[in-house]
Formats: sequence, C-alpha cells, structure tokens
Amino acid sequence: MSSEQADNVALTIEQQQYLAGFAVGSGIGGSRAADGGGGGDSPGSTEAYAGPDAIHRAAQDRTVAAGGKLCKEEKAKRKQHALDMWDDLVARAKRGEFPKGTDVLLTKFHGMFYVAPAQDSYMCRMRLPGGIIRSAAFRGVADIADAHAGGYAHVTTRANLQIREIPASDPAHVITKLLDLGIVTRGSGADNIRNITASPTAGIDPHELYDTRELAREMHHHILNHRELYGLPRKFNIAFDGGGCISSLAETNDVGYAAVRVADEQASDDFPSGVYFRLQLGGITGHGDFARDTGIMLRPEQCVPVASAIVRVFIQHGDRTDRNKARLKYLLDDWGFDKFIEHVETEYGEALPRFAVEACEPRMQARADAHVGVHEQKQAGLRYVGVVLPVGRIETDQMRAVADIAERYGSGTIRLTVWQNLLISDVKETDMPAVQEALLAANLTWQANSIRAGLVACTGSRGCKFAAGDTKGHALAIAEALEDKLELDQPINIHLTGCHHSCAQHYIGDIGLLATKVESRPGSDEMVEGYHVYVGGGHGEQANIGRALAADIPHDELPALLERLLQGYMREREGDESFYAFARRHEVEQLKAMVEGQVVG
Repeated sequence: MSSEQADNVALTIEQQQYLAGFAVGSGIGGSRAADGGGGGDSPGSTEAYAGPDAIHRAAQDRTVAAGGKLCKEEKAKRKQHALDMWDDLVARAKRGEFPKGTDVLLTKFHGMFYVAPAQDSYMCRMRLPGGIIRSAAFRGVADIADAHAGGYAHVTTRANLQIREIPASDPAHVITKLLDLGIVTRGSGADNIRNITASPTAGIDPHELYDTRELAREMHHHILNHRELYGLPRKFNIAFDGGGCISSLAETNDVGYAAVRVADEQASDDFPSGVYFRLQLGGITGHGDFARDTGIMLRPEQCVPVASAIVRVFIQHGDRTDRNKARLKYLLDDWGFDKFIEHVETEYGEALPRFAVEACEPRMQARADAHVGVHEQKQAGLRYVGVVLPVGRIETDQMRAVADIAERYGSGTIRLTVWQNLLISDVKETDMPAVQEALLAANLTWQANSIRAGLVACTGSRGCKFAAGDTKGHALAIAEALEDKLELDQPINIHLTGCHHSCAQHYIGDIGLLATKVESRPGSDEMVEGYHVYVGGGHGEQANIGRALAADIPHDELPALLERLLQGYMREREGDESFYAFARRHEVEQLKAMVEGQVVG
C-alpha cells in the first residue's frame, strides 16, 4: 500500500464523505451524487455543477452519501431553483391557476403564499428591513391592496406587512408594483432568511445604545445579493436589538444581536470602551428555546459577515431529511455550541472574540408600554406616537390616513413593530394634539390602557391551513368582552397562536393562548375551537417560557377565564407590579385558584 493510500485509509468515513461532497459541489471530477430529485434524478447520474448553488448541492450529496433520504422539499429545490421560476409564476397567472404540490413552497420564494384551504387566494409578504417604511410606499401598498387584494393589510410579528386575498391572476402584478415602490418580496417566505428585524425606535430612542437601522439595511442587502443564501434547510431569523425602550425580541431568533456597552473600567486592548453586540444563537420559542449567549462579542461592522458565516454553516450541515428537525436549534442540540462555533470561525476565517457578559454594563429592561402612546425622542422637542392596530390589521383608508399624518406632522417615516402595531415618528410636541385628533378621525387610537393594545395574534384559520382556531377573531372577541369590565393601567400582552409553529410566540406573552380542537362539552363528539392557556412568559432580561395554566378551554369560555385571572391580578398585585412579575411570583396552583374564583392569600 502506498503512503497516499494509507493516508486515505486514515480518513474517517465522515471525512471521506465530506471530501467527496466538496469535490462534487466544486465541480471537481465532473460528477454529481444523486438525491432522488431532478437534475441528477437517480444514483450515479453525472453532471458537473458550480456557482452559488454548489454549496447546497454538496450538502444534499453528503446527506445521501451518508445514507439519508432527502425530503420532498429538498428534491423540489434541487430540481429547479425557486428564484428561477418567474416565467412559471407568470404563465400560471395567465392561466388563472394556483400552484400545486411542491410548487406551493417554491412560489413562497417570491413572497407569494397560496393559503388554501383557508383562503383560495395568495397572501403576499414583504421585506421591510428594520420594519421601517416611507409614507409614500405605505400609501402605495394600500393602492395595491385595493387593486389586487382584499383592501387591508396586516402588520406581522416580524415588523413586516402582508396583504391577502390576491387572485390567481395577479401575483406578478403585485410583485412588480411593490418593486416600483422599492419594496422587495424575494425570500420573504419558505426556506430563506426572513425579514430582518431591528429596534423600531432606532435613531430616535433616548435610551438606545446603538442605532441599528444601518445594520438591518446592510444585512437585508447582503442577503438579496447572495443567491447562495436562499434555499436553506428551513427558515432562518436574524434580529438586531440596539438596547432601547422597545424590544426587537432578538433572543427569539436563530441569530440575535444584543447591543451592550463596555465601560472604561472594564475596557482592554482587545475591547476598548464602547458599544458592541453580543451574539446569541438558537432561539425558537415555539419549541421552548430562547437564543443563548455564546460569549462572543462583536464590533458592529463584524455582525453581518459573522451572520453570513453562521448561515453558511447551517446550509452545509442543517438537516435536509426531516423538516421537523431542520431548524438551527436542532443542529446546535446535535453538535453543541462549541463545535458549531468552531465551524463558524473556519467559515469566517478567524477566531471570534469572547468577552464575559458580566463585564458589560447592565442593559435597560425594555418597557412594556413603549410601543403604544406618546413618547419623547432623543431629538429635542420631538415625539413619536405608537398607534394601536388590534391583531395587526389596518384598512387601506387607515393606511392612507397614517401616511398623510406622517407626512404632514412627521418626517414621512412609519415604523412597524414586532408587537403588530406602528409608530409615527418625528412629530413636534406642539403638533401631537392634531396628530391624535387625526388618528381618532381614522378610527385609530394610541391609548395604551386597553386590552387591544397588548393583543398579538397570528393569521389563524381564516388564512392559514395549519391553524386550529380563528385567532384574530377570538382576540377581538376577548377585547370586546373584557374592556368594559377591566380598567388596566398598563398593557398586558395576550398572544394568540393557531398552531405549534407559534408565529405569535405564545410562550413569551404575559398570557399565551395556543389554539386546539376541544370537546364542546365533556364526553361530546362535537369538536370546537379552543385554547391551551399559558402565563408568565417574558423576553429580554425577563426571558421565560410561559407556564401551562389551563388546557382545552373552548374559545367562548376564554373571556370569563381571563377576566377572573386579570381581576385577581389587579386585586392582589403589589403596588404597580407588572403582570409578568405577578405571574412569576405565584405558583401555578395559586393562579389556577384565581381562575376558579378562589381568593388567594
């Protein structure tokens, strides 16, 4: 045996498979392993490939070489790259047809979601980095929603916009008209990096450590200009939190960046005093996990390239056989953080700097009421107003009214939040009464002491096939039932989510509601929409997964249950104690006693 042969024998099976996949992905040797999908449909097919898709093909090849079987979605992505489907999308529209099979997934790469059977129509989701949109574009979205959709929009839990009820004939019209407004839909759904979120008060927050607007914009354009960052094993979320008064919920993302300050007394040659970003990984609260601090601390200019390296490692090693295990969390669970970060450092090209989180200045806790009502900006004499949008819905005439207000009294800037509402910024203090009057005329409010101010709800069964309940309808019913009976002096977040995907993040709400089908009455065969109830969820410095309070509650019994719970809170809290602190101070059995109408000592 030659020395070269001996060296090959010394390689582990994993290493040999990796090298084979690398050679194939790079076009070396001119062969390509098969995956059971198109473009190399069977084992042994040969066809060289290169370019930005090679990293995905190599990952698929390694999966098959290791004995795995690609799921049908991976086969579909291999057969035809979804970003090359524009002609298909236009041709279907001309025929008045919706996509079928795996084409439903691939069409989401263009921001078009066929949402049957909930609605026999498309939903279009946009990409608004940092949730910021100019008033002219906001007005333009209203025009598109009137011409091609249902005449309304939804603000999402990623500080984004969606329009619904788009007919089969209109997706290309919607996408191109949005592009004319400067709004991109590419990669807003399916197996891609979703809308980049950031602090909604970036640049105007008197308490912020860092203005995250440029970081969100840079990350947004980095993704748009790197085709290889599309078609991941599953979706991927990135957020920047500048440390201000409104949280961007960075710790609920796959990659979260949290601004921190290093004071002079803690500074070193490697870390001079100033603002940095802590790297957090693996958030997916629907699966019960917050992103965890990695110990890595980065200069602002390092954040985007490090995030890109993280995504590339996920592309190469994320699960492509089981969609239920294809999120970053599961790769971290499998490998551990140390191994994953080693791969990221190799991809990035240098070691990532560590700094003890305890040596950073404590961050302020985001305020629960800062996304609604009137608040001072860092700019002297200016205010922003947080406008309540119950369950995120806004009619097109209201959109035009908001755009007019932002132009007449502000800077023409509208800021969307992960709390499904919006902010109008840069309003002179003397103009705020006129702004409030104009909002009331549009049937909108800024008042923070209502149940509606804290409602967060996913699309629900009216527009999502996965949802077990009409979350938006039930949320409004809860508000209508409770607002005349309870007088709150601070907002309480009630999150309603329709399924285990937890788009409304029920686990981090003060009160979280997860939809399910329940018996209409004990022993009955008739099933109705209902909810499991969780309490005491939190985020940021108060990050906690909500605890189970009640299960299988029919939706029409929820208002009474929540009324008893909130009355108990108002009656027995200590001073101006928040609901979060109240819920965490009590054992679940004590809270259950309140729900059952018992007095808790």
